[in-house]
Amino acid sequence: MAVVKSNAYGHGLLDFSQAVEKLGVDYLGVDSIIEAIKLRIEGVKTPILVLGYTLPENFPQAVEHDVSLTLSSLEQVQNLPENLALKIHLKIDTGMHRQGIEVAALKSIKSVKSLNLEGVYTHLANAKNPSFSNDTRKQLKEFDMAVKIINEAGYRPIAHAAATGGTLIFSEAHYGLVRVGIGLYGLWPSIETEAAYREKIILRPVLSWRTMVSEVKTLREGGRVGYDFTENVPSGTKLAVCPIGYWHGYPRALSSVGRTLVRGQSARVIGRVSMDMIVIDVTKIKNVKVGDVVTLIGRDGKEWVGADELAGLAGTINYELVTRLNPLIKRVPF
Repeated sequence: MAVVKSNAYGHGLLDFSQAVEKLGVDYLGVDSIIEAIKLRIEGVKTPILVLGYTLPENFPQAVEHDVSLTLSSLEQVQNLPENLALKIHLKIDTGMHRQGIEVAALKSIKSVKSLNLEGVYTHLANAKNPSFSNDTRKQLKEFDMAVKIINEAGYRPIAHAAATGGTLIFSEAHYGLVRVGIGLYGLWPSIETEAAYREKIILRPVLSWRTMVSEVKTLREGGRVGYDFTENVPSGTKLAVCPIGYWHGYPRALSSVGRTLVRGQSARVIGRVSMDMIVIDVTKIKNVKVGDVVTLIGRDGKEWVGADELAGLAGTINYELVTRLNPLIKRVPF
Protein backbone atom coordinates (compact mmCIF):
# COMPACT_ATOMS: atom_id res chain seq x y z
CA MET A 1 0.00 0.00 0.00
CA ALA A 2 1.28 3.41 -0.96
CA VAL A 3 0.11 5.72 1.81
CA VAL A 4 -0.85 8.97 0.06
CA LYS A 5 -2.97 10.45 2.84
CA SER A 6 -2.86 14.13 3.77
CA ASN A 7 -2.17 15.29 0.21
CA ALA A 8 0.51 12.60 -0.18
CA TYR A 9 2.37 13.91 2.87
CA GLY A 10 2.32 17.34 1.26
CA HIS A 11 3.69 16.12 -2.08
CA GLY A 12 0.46 16.35 -4.07
CA LEU A 13 -2.28 13.72 -3.81
CA LEU A 14 -3.23 13.29 -7.45
CA ASP A 15 0.18 13.49 -9.14
CA PHE A 16 1.82 11.20 -6.59
CA SER A 17 -1.03 8.66 -6.64
CA GLN A 18 -0.95 8.51 -10.43
CA ALA A 19 2.81 7.98 -10.33
CA VAL A 20 2.70 5.07 -7.88
CA GLU A 21 -0.30 3.56 -9.67
CA LYS A 22 1.88 3.33 -12.78
CA LEU A 23 4.50 1.58 -10.65
CA GLY A 24 1.96 -1.09 -9.72
CA VAL A 25 1.13 -0.61 -6.05
CA ASP A 26 -1.66 -2.85 -4.75
CA TYR A 27 -3.48 -0.27 -2.63
CA LEU A 28 -3.59 3.44 -1.93
CA GLY A 29 -4.12 4.63 1.64
CA VAL A 30 -5.90 7.98 2.08
CA ASP A 31 -7.07 9.93 5.10
CA SER A 32 -10.67 10.60 4.12
CA ILE A 33 -13.48 9.77 1.74
CA ILE A 34 -12.89 13.22 0.22
CA GLU A 35 -9.37 12.27 -0.84
CA ALA A 36 -10.61 8.91 -2.12
CA ILE A 37 -13.39 10.39 -4.27
CA LYS A 38 -11.01 12.97 -5.72
CA LEU A 39 -8.74 10.17 -6.93
CA ARG A 40 -11.65 8.18 -8.39
CA ILE A 41 -13.00 11.22 -10.24
CA GLU A 42 -9.55 11.72 -11.76
CA GLY A 43 -9.49 8.14 -13.02
CA VAL A 44 -7.39 6.32 -10.43
CA LYS A 45 -8.39 2.64 -10.48
CA THR A 46 -6.16 1.14 -7.77
CA PRO A 47 -7.99 -0.14 -4.65
CA ILE A 48 -8.26 2.62 -2.04
CA LEU A 49 -8.55 2.32 1.73
CA VAL A 50 -9.69 5.26 3.86
CA LEU A 51 -7.53 5.08 6.98
CA GLY A 52 -9.41 7.74 8.94
CA TYR A 53 -12.97 8.04 10.22
CA THR A 54 -15.87 8.17 7.77
CA LEU A 55 -19.26 9.60 8.69
CA PRO A 56 -22.04 7.02 8.16
CA GLU A 57 -23.83 9.48 5.87
CA ASN A 58 -20.90 9.08 3.45
CA PHE A 59 -21.06 5.28 3.30
CA PRO A 60 -23.09 5.28 0.05
CA GLN A 61 -20.37 7.33 -1.63
CA ALA A 62 -17.81 4.72 -0.62
CA VAL A 63 -19.88 2.02 -2.33
CA GLU A 64 -20.48 4.19 -5.39
CA HIS A 65 -16.78 4.86 -5.87
CA ASP A 66 -15.57 1.39 -4.80
CA VAL A 67 -13.64 2.64 -1.77
CA SER A 68 -12.82 0.51 1.28
CA LEU A 69 -13.42 1.99 4.74
CA THR A 70 -11.82 1.58 8.14
CA LEU A 71 -14.02 0.72 11.11
CA SER A 72 -12.23 1.12 14.42
CA SER A 73 -14.92 0.63 17.07
CA LEU A 74 -17.36 -2.14 17.92
CA GLU A 75 -20.21 0.36 17.79
CA GLN A 76 -19.40 1.18 14.16
CA VAL A 77 -19.39 -2.51 13.26
CA GLN A 78 -22.69 -3.27 15.00
CA ASN A 79 -24.40 -0.31 13.34
CA LEU A 80 -23.38 -1.20 9.78
CA PRO A 81 -26.28 -0.82 7.35
CA GLU A 82 -27.32 -4.20 5.94
CA ASN A 83 -28.34 -2.79 2.58
CA LEU A 84 -24.88 -1.49 1.58
CA ALA A 85 -22.06 -3.65 0.22
CA LEU A 86 -19.32 -1.80 2.04
CA LYS A 87 -15.77 -3.11 1.87
CA ILE A 88 -14.44 -2.97 5.42
CA HIS A 89 -11.04 -3.11 7.09
CA LEU A 90 -11.22 -3.54 10.87
CA LYS A 91 -8.59 -1.65 12.84
CA ILE A 92 -7.43 -3.40 16.00
CA ASP A 93 -6.05 -1.71 19.11
CA THR A 94 -3.01 -3.81 20.02
CA GLY A 95 -1.56 -1.37 22.54
CA MET A 96 -1.23 2.06 20.95
CA HIS A 97 -4.66 3.03 22.37
CA ARG A 98 -5.58 5.41 19.60
CA GLN A 99 -8.01 4.02 17.00
CA GLY A 100 -8.97 0.40 17.23
CA ILE A 101 -11.20 -2.37 18.56
CA GLU A 102 -9.81 -4.24 21.54
CA VAL A 103 -8.92 -7.86 20.86
CA ALA A 104 -11.21 -9.14 23.62
CA ALA A 105 -14.23 -7.54 21.92
CA LEU A 106 -13.70 -9.22 18.56
CA LYS A 107 -15.62 -12.41 19.24
CA SER A 108 -18.89 -10.55 18.85
CA ILE A 109 -18.28 -9.73 15.18
CA LYS A 110 -19.41 -13.21 14.13
CA SER A 111 -23.00 -12.13 14.71
CA VAL A 112 -22.73 -9.13 12.36
CA LYS A 113 -24.43 -10.25 9.16
CA SER A 114 -23.57 -7.20 7.05
CA LEU A 115 -19.79 -7.33 7.54
CA ASN A 116 -17.95 -7.61 4.22
CA LEU A 117 -14.50 -7.95 5.75
CA GLU A 118 -11.76 -7.21 3.24
CA GLY A 119 -8.96 -6.47 5.71
CA VAL A 120 -7.86 -6.37 9.33
CA TYR A 121 -5.03 -4.20 10.57
CA THR A 122 -3.26 -2.49 13.41
CA HIS A 123 -0.74 0.31 13.83
CA LEU A 124 2.62 -0.12 15.54
CA ALA A 125 3.47 2.67 17.97
CA ASN A 126 7.22 2.19 18.25
CA ALA A 127 8.36 0.27 15.18
CA LYS A 128 10.59 3.17 14.08
CA ASN A 129 13.14 2.32 16.75
CA PRO A 130 14.97 -1.02 16.44
CA SER A 131 16.25 -0.63 20.01
CA PHE A 132 12.77 -1.20 21.43
CA SER A 133 11.75 -4.31 19.53
CA ASN A 134 9.92 -5.83 22.49
CA ASP A 135 7.22 -3.16 22.27
CA THR A 136 6.54 -4.03 18.65
CA ARG A 137 6.66 -7.78 19.15
CA LYS A 138 4.15 -7.48 21.99
CA GLN A 139 1.80 -5.63 19.65
CA LEU A 140 2.30 -8.22 16.92
CA LYS A 141 1.46 -10.99 19.38
CA GLU A 142 -1.80 -9.21 20.17
CA PHE A 143 -2.49 -8.77 16.48
CA ASP A 144 -1.89 -12.48 15.81
CA MET A 145 -4.54 -13.25 18.42
CA ALA A 146 -6.95 -10.87 16.70
CA VAL A 147 -6.35 -12.43 13.29
CA LYS A 148 -6.91 -15.89 14.77
CA ILE A 149 -10.24 -14.85 16.31
CA ILE A 150 -11.37 -13.31 13.03
CA ASN A 151 -10.34 -16.38 11.04
CA GLU A 152 -12.18 -18.64 13.49
CA ALA A 153 -15.28 -16.50 12.92
CA GLY A 154 -15.13 -17.55 9.26
CA TYR A 155 -13.47 -14.49 7.70
CA ARG A 156 -10.29 -14.48 5.60
CA PRO A 157 -9.26 -10.82 5.39
CA ILE A 158 -5.94 -9.33 4.29
CA ALA A 159 -3.87 -8.71 7.43
CA HIS A 160 -1.54 -5.69 7.64
CA ALA A 161 0.41 -4.02 10.43
CA ALA A 162 3.63 -2.42 9.20
CA ALA A 163 4.17 1.17 8.13
CA THR A 164 7.60 2.26 6.84
CA GLY A 165 9.48 1.52 10.07
CA GLY A 166 7.83 -1.85 10.56
CA THR A 167 8.42 -2.77 6.92
CA LEU A 168 12.16 -2.07 7.22
CA ILE A 169 12.82 -3.48 10.67
CA PHE A 170 10.32 -6.26 11.37
CA SER A 171 9.89 -8.88 8.65
CA GLU A 172 7.38 -10.70 10.85
CA ALA A 173 5.13 -7.64 10.56
CA HIS A 174 4.72 -7.91 6.78
CA TYR A 175 1.69 -10.24 6.77
CA GLY A 176 -0.26 -9.84 3.49
CA LEU A 177 0.35 -6.14 2.94
CA VAL A 178 2.65 -3.34 4.12
CA ARG A 179 1.70 0.33 4.31
CA VAL A 180 4.64 2.43 3.17
CA GLY A 181 4.24 6.15 3.74
CA ILE A 182 7.15 8.42 4.68
CA GLY A 183 9.74 6.11 3.12
CA LEU A 184 7.98 6.33 -0.23
CA TYR A 185 8.85 10.02 -0.31
CA GLY A 186 12.51 9.32 0.37
CA LEU A 187 12.41 10.33 4.04
CA TRP A 188 13.33 8.23 7.05
CA PRO A 189 10.67 7.57 9.71
CA SER A 190 13.17 8.30 12.50
CA ILE A 191 16.83 9.01 13.11
CA GLU A 192 17.12 5.57 14.73
CA THR A 193 15.87 3.82 11.59
CA GLU A 194 18.22 5.87 9.44
CA ALA A 195 21.21 5.05 11.65
CA ALA A 196 20.42 1.33 11.47
CA TYR A 197 19.62 1.06 7.75
CA ARG A 198 21.33 3.84 5.78
CA GLU A 199 24.17 1.47 4.78
CA LYS A 200 21.66 -1.05 3.44
CA ILE A 201 18.93 1.10 1.90
CA ILE A 202 19.23 4.35 -0.02
CA LEU A 203 16.38 6.81 0.40
CA ARG A 204 16.41 9.89 -1.82
CA PRO A 205 13.94 12.66 -0.98
CA VAL A 206 11.65 13.26 -3.96
CA LEU A 207 10.61 16.78 -2.96
CA SER A 208 12.43 20.04 -3.52
CA TRP A 209 10.86 23.31 -2.37
CA ARG A 210 11.96 26.57 -3.90
CA THR A 211 11.04 30.23 -3.88
CA MET A 212 12.77 33.31 -5.31
CA VAL A 213 14.34 36.61 -4.38
CA SER A 214 11.78 39.39 -4.73
CA GLU A 215 13.81 42.27 -3.30
CA VAL A 216 17.42 43.01 -2.29
CA LYS A 217 18.63 45.74 0.03
CA THR A 218 21.78 46.70 1.94
CA LEU A 219 21.44 48.20 5.41
CA ARG A 220 24.34 50.63 5.38
CA GLU A 221 23.84 51.55 9.03
CA GLY A 222 22.55 48.17 10.17
CA GLY A 223 19.25 47.90 11.99
CA ARG A 224 16.60 45.70 13.52
CA VAL A 225 14.78 43.35 11.17
CA GLY A 226 11.25 42.01 11.04
CA TYR A 227 8.24 41.95 13.32
CA ASP A 228 9.02 42.86 16.92
CA PHE A 229 12.50 43.95 15.77
CA THR A 230 13.70 40.53 16.86
CA GLU A 231 17.13 40.62 15.25
CA ASN A 232 19.71 43.34 15.10
CA VAL A 233 22.19 43.21 12.20
CA PRO A 234 25.40 45.18 11.70
CA SER A 235 26.09 47.86 9.11
CA GLY A 236 26.60 46.62 5.58
CA THR A 237 24.27 43.64 5.96
CA LYS A 238 22.73 42.66 2.65
CA LEU A 239 19.25 41.21 2.84
CA ALA A 240 17.04 39.41 0.36
CA VAL A 241 13.27 39.20 0.70
CA CYS A 242 11.51 36.00 -0.41
CA PRO A 243 7.73 35.66 -0.97
CA ILE A 244 7.24 32.62 1.25
CA GLY A 245 6.03 32.38 4.84
CA TYR A 246 4.12 30.36 7.39
CA TRP A 247 0.95 30.51 5.27
CA HIS A 248 2.85 28.47 2.70
CA GLY A 249 4.08 26.05 5.35
CA TYR A 250 7.45 27.54 6.27
CA PRO A 251 7.30 27.30 10.08
CA ARG A 252 7.40 30.47 12.16
CA ALA A 253 9.65 28.47 14.49
CA LEU A 254 12.39 28.90 11.86
CA SER A 255 12.60 32.62 12.66
CA SER A 256 16.30 33.57 12.91
CA VAL A 257 17.41 29.94 12.61
CA GLY A 258 16.15 28.65 9.24
CA ARG A 259 18.70 28.01 6.50
CA THR A 260 18.15 28.48 2.77
CA LEU A 261 20.40 28.14 -0.28
CA VAL A 262 21.11 30.89 -2.80
CA ARG A 263 23.61 30.44 -5.65
CA GLY A 264 24.87 27.28 -3.97
CA GLN A 265 25.57 28.97 -0.63
CA SER A 266 23.83 29.07 2.73
CA ALA A 267 21.69 32.06 3.64
CA ARG A 268 20.16 32.24 7.11
CA VAL A 269 16.68 33.52 7.88
CA ILE A 270 16.88 36.89 9.62
CA GLY A 271 14.19 37.91 12.11
CA ARG A 272 10.62 36.64 12.19
CA VAL A 273 9.11 34.41 9.56
CA SER A 274 6.06 36.38 8.41
CA MET A 275 2.81 35.06 7.00
CA ASP A 276 3.93 35.54 3.40
CA MET A 277 7.61 36.58 3.55
CA ILE A 278 10.99 35.73 4.95
CA VAL A 279 14.17 37.80 4.96
CA ILE A 280 17.53 36.08 4.46
CA ASP A 281 21.12 37.23 4.91
CA VAL A 282 22.98 37.24 1.58
CA THR A 283 25.85 39.49 2.67
CA LYS A 284 28.52 36.94 1.73
CA ILE A 285 26.89 35.80 -1.50
CA LYS A 286 27.95 37.69 -4.61
CA ASN A 287 25.63 39.10 -7.27
CA VAL A 288 22.31 38.17 -5.65
CA LYS A 289 19.50 39.75 -7.63
CA VAL A 290 15.72 39.75 -7.94
CA GLY A 291 14.57 36.52 -9.57
CA ASP A 292 17.32 34.31 -8.15
CA VAL A 293 16.17 30.88 -7.02
CA VAL A 294 16.09 30.28 -3.27
CA THR A 295 16.06 26.63 -2.16
CA LEU A 296 14.13 25.91 1.04
CA ILE A 297 14.35 22.12 0.78
CA GLY A 298 16.62 20.41 -1.69
CA ARG A 299 20.01 20.73 -3.38
CA ASP A 300 21.75 23.73 -4.90
CA GLY A 301 25.18 22.84 -6.27
CA LYS A 302 27.08 20.95 -3.58
CA GLU A 303 24.93 22.30 -0.76
CA TRP A 304 21.85 20.56 0.62
CA VAL A 305 19.04 21.55 2.98
CA GLY A 306 16.91 18.60 4.03
CA ALA A 307 13.43 18.36 5.53
CA ASP A 308 14.99 16.65 8.54
CA GLU A 309 17.35 19.57 9.14
CA LEU A 310 14.57 22.16 8.96
CA ALA A 311 12.28 20.03 11.11
CA GLY A 312 14.99 19.74 13.74
CA LEU A 313 15.55 23.50 13.75
CA ALA A 314 11.79 24.04 14.08
CA GLY A 315 11.46 21.52 16.91
CA THR A 316 9.29 19.10 14.97
CA ILE A 317 9.59 16.05 12.67
CA ASN A 318 9.91 15.68 8.91
CA TYR A 319 6.34 14.32 8.68
CA GLU A 320 4.84 17.54 10.01
CA LEU A 321 7.10 19.80 7.96
CA VAL A 322 6.22 18.33 4.57
CA THR A 323 2.53 17.62 5.21
CA ARG A 324 1.99 21.27 6.15
CA LEU A 325 3.12 22.55 2.76
CA ASN A 326 0.18 24.57 1.52
CA PRO A 327 -1.87 22.54 -1.02
CA LEU A 328 -2.30 25.65 -3.18
CA ILE A 329 1.41 25.76 -3.99
CA LYS A 330 1.92 24.30 -7.44
CA ARG A 331 3.55 20.88 -7.46
CA VAL A 332 5.67 20.26 -10.55
CA PRO A 333 6.57 16.60 -11.26
CA PHE A 334 10.05 16.18 -12.71
